[in-house]
Amino acid sequence: MSSIKLFKKEINNSIGGFIEEVYAWELNHPHVDFKSTEKLVEKAIILFDDLIEKIHLVKREGGKEEFKPLKKKLASAIYAFEKELAKLG
Repeated sequence: MSSIKLFKKEINNSIGGFIEEVYAWELNHPHVDFKSTEKLVEKAIILFDDLIEKIHLVKREGGKEEFKPLKKKLASAIYAFEKELAKLG
């Protein structure tokens, strides 16, 4: 069970770190319309909810092998979000 707990922390830290990056970007670009950054934050929160929900399903069904695709999804989504943020500025 501790690996589940650690994975949840990893999700929280990764997505929380990205959201902090978005807010820092907003502070450095006060003249820009923030609708696009708000969408990025919203996507990150949806990703968080989706991953946590899937973890709970995996816990019930068993099989830690099912965490590997979730970890890949987290990494690829954060990378895509960071690329989107970089395009804004």
